Amino acid sequence: MLKKIFILMGALTMAAASALPASAADTVLTQLTNGMSVLVQPDDRFPLVSLRLYVRAGSAYETDKQSGISHLLEHMVFKGTGKRAPGEVAETIEGAGGYLNAATSFDYTVYKIDLPAERLTLGLDVLRDMIFNVALDPDELESEKKVVLAELERGEDSPSSRRFKSLQPLVWEDNGYERPIIGTRESVQGISRQDILDYIGQFYQPQSMLMVVVGDVQPDAAVAEVEQFFGQLQNTGRVTPKRPLPVASHNAPRIHVEQGPWNKAYVAIAFPAPGLHSGEAVGLDMLGHLLGGDETSRLYRKFKYELGLVDDISSYALSLEQVGLFYISATLDGDKLPEFWKALNQELAGLDASVFTTQELERTRLNIENSLYSSKETLGGLASKIGYFQFFEGSLEAEENYLYTLGGVTTDQMQTLVDKYLTRDALAVSALIPENGVDLAEVKNSLAGTVDAAWTKGSADKAAAANTLGRGKTETIDLGGGHTLVLLPDGTLPYTSIAMAYKGGDSLLFPDEQGLADLTSRSLTRGTGNLSANDYEDYLSDRAAVINASASRDMFVIGAKFPSRFSEELLPLFKETLTSPALAEAEVERAKQEQIAAIKQREDQPTGLAFRHLFPMLFSDTAYSYFHRGTVDGVAKYTAAQTVGFWERQSAQSWIMSVCGDFDREAIVSLARELATENQAQDFAYSTPNWGKEFNKNLTMPDRNQSHIVVSFPVPGSRHEDAVGLDLLRQALAGQGGMLFRELRDKQGLGYTVTALLWQAPESGFLAFYIGTYPDKTEQALAGFETAVADLHANTLSVEEIDRAKNLLEGDYYREHQSLSSRSSEAAGLLVRGFPLDYNRTSLDKARTLTPKDLQNLAKKYLIWDKGYTLTVTP
Repeated sequence: MLKKIFILMGALTMAAASALPASAADTVLTQLTNGMSVLVQPDDRFPLVSLRLYVRAGSAYETDKQSGISHLLEHMVFKGTGKRAPGEVAETIEGAGGYLNAATSFDYTVYKIDLPAERLTLGLDVLRDMIFNVALDPDELESEKKVVLAELERGEDSPSSRRFKSLQPLVWEDNGYERPIIGTRESVQGISRQDILDYIGQFYQPQSMLMVVVGDVQPDAAVAEVEQFFGQLQNTGRVTPKRPLPVASHNAPRIHVEQGPWNKAYVAIAFPAPGLHSGEAVGLDMLGHLLGGDETSRLYRKFKYELGLVDDISSYALSLEQVGLFYISATLDGDKLPEFWKALNQELAGLDASVFTTQELERTRLNIENSLYSSKETLGGLASKIGYFQFFEGSLEAEENYLYTLGGVTTDQMQTLVDKYLTRDALAVSALIPENGVDLAEVKNSLAGTVDAAWTKGSADKAAAANTLGRGKTETIDLGGGHTLVLLPDGTLPYTSIAMAYKGGDSLLFPDEQGLADLTSRSLTRGTGNLSANDYEDYLSDRAAVINASASRDMFVIGAKFPSRFSEELLPLFKETLTSPALAEAEVERAKQEQIAAIKQREDQPTGLAFRHLFPMLFSDTAYSYFHRGTVDGVAKYTAAQTVGFWERQSAQSWIMSVCGDFDREAIVSLARELATENQAQDFAYSTPNWGKEFNKNLTMPDRNQSHIVVSFPVPGSRHEDAVGLDLLRQALAGQGGMLFRELRDKQGLGYTVTALLWQAPESGFLAFYIGTYPDKTEQALAGFETAVADLHANTLSVEEIDRAKNLLEGDYYREHQSLSSRSSEAAGLLVRGFPLDYNRTSLDKARTLTPKDLQNLAKKYLIWDKGYTLTVTP
């Protein structure tokens, strides 16, 4: 029996879709009853099929005594099976016109077979036989050990391999990554036949494997073939992915210098970095390519072309399952080493990511994207690529997500990575130099001295540069009357961003005014007493400026962003927008039509309809129970006079004005003081709404294909001590790696989108589960949610799951708070709700301290199935 998890690929971006065969949309991911995953992608470009079997068994999973056993087993599978003599495995595949190979890495072993499509059965038979029926003849084992030791020695003869091997223990201490994948002479010689059998028994579990089939095949038939050969294998244990390790912290550079019979000097620098599951991995990839990814890169052009110091230089980020590193290597003449070493350290110590131009960023994105797509020109390359992403990221959309993240990497983000990881104390060096009579201790001391001098100067230069750019200290100025100004100077870019947040929004409305706050926000920036709507728009456009407004259930925000050179013109317009908006009848009428259209469009979407009705269902009073945009009939009746009346109420509330970027401090303070004298803020308190009495609500949308389910659980607001833990719990449940996605989509195939979301006001909130599923599986989906709640009560989430959630919380936060506008809005929003400016960052620190048991206790406390609210939209 098979459990079909899902069939999809329809969410590919246009760019990604154009790079894949047309049949990629038929990609099928299934799971055999023994837990083995099977990924099949039909591709009829060639009459071939490529097989890849990924096993979660690599050198990082070995003990010191086992070091090299994964690689030795990879060799032994070609040395005979229970039914094929030594050499016959290769002869069988090659005799059928095929190719076979295998590879061992830190985190996995992969077995590869490419052959004519009509020989799929043969390929699977050989793959099954060579791995699960390996003979391990003692004489063959001893013979193959000698082959492996010869391979080890060849690696030691290669300066580049020797260089990397010497860096491993300097960068990755006290874990499996510090050992070479191939093992050591002692460990390889000590491995016995029984050791390998025990290793197979421990790690070669079907539930930890992925079979990839790509080529001219029918998916259902291919899956049935895999089932025939691998479906009867039994699990005798469980292999789970290793959780990410903390990035190593060191107190001083580590330097290894070695002389040898080389004609050149081979130098490498490595910095410990996070692994592939980190939210920072993509940014590090981009930084690596920009610095030394090709002949257009910064290091290559400077040290190869401009200075003529190296034969070659490159850099890249290596992201592994638990750890990573940022690696820079160079080959050069030995007599040029002192000059090169000084210049390289100066370059790294003073590295400023803002030097990368827009053209360089776009070129790098294009080249990285091209490297991903070009690997798919062959079926084998395609199989390896999609297999890798599925095996480690657990998602068919992993590559698309990678490219999406790549498109958003900024120089600010990369500078954060530089400052965080490319530091003096984190630096590890391996230098292999020619035998020329120099004293090794003297060379090592010279290299260390150069590091200290360059990085000390570099730190001072960067600090001076930061001051030059105007990155100053945050200021909070109490203007009196309930008004506060926050200054966040950052001269990196010549732009100013303003966010002015008022308490209020929907909370100032009466029940018969639902949607009026939203209408007012739409109308507010459509002209002033001195400028018509068209003139207002032209004025902004001519200065590349934006002024906008938005209303939420408890806040009203007016924002502006503009090149700082236009401050003298834009600051008065910002004030005029606040103090004398036109709110003209014709413009309010246009805004009404836009709002009504938005309501109708939202109700045309099942998810839009669901979430539009969610708040009126959950809450029985206060603005939280309102339709935020109002109703069609209600909005149609509003007048311009009513928007004027609401703005008078809203503008009388207390506010926080936050300004981020490059600005004239005195001009901003003067503007804020002028606005603060307009009125004395009225008292406003955030209310705690009562929960609704209707626990089940079903909405129908005829002629739709799917049902949509939202199950919501009442939780306290963001002021509560449990707020951080609830956000971490939400993150652990949400996303493609989250528990809900894994259980309901991956295992049960109930829907395309499964997630969890958390909404919190200062005094109240809810944690919700959402799924879009098939109409006939609505009850199964609800049962799945109920089972998930029961599991959360009965069992703790794994440490790996919690660490993933913590990393995602932090990664999401920093990704979403890079722009000037996001930082000004964050500051204003926090202070207007009564939180300190560092609330979000300290929350991340608090989240790091939470344990699986803490989250289990929160689940028991708040995820009470019988107290949940269920809203469904069905066809």
